[in-house]
Amino acid sequence: MRIVLALPILLLGACQVSKDNANGTTTVTYNSEVAENAAADVGNTAQNVAADIGNDVKKTGDKIENKVGNKDVDVKVKTENKQ
Repeated sequence: MRIVLALPILLLGACQVSKDNANGTTTVTYNSEVAENAAADVGNTAQNVAADIGNDVKKTGDKIENKVGNKDVDVKVKTENKQ
């Protein structure tokens, strides 16, 4: 979620500002290729983070299963009619 919040800041990196003191003008250009690359990088990072979390959960589950193991439990239930 935090990565998505950083996307607008990354997109600002696609803006290029140039100042011409001789003419007293400032030009702002937007490079869509840079913006697309930044967005793709954010998407790839999010996928990698999700994969890492999934792997950690699986490893933790495997550790729990190895520690607990498979146990057989016999349960006897006795019922009585009380009146």
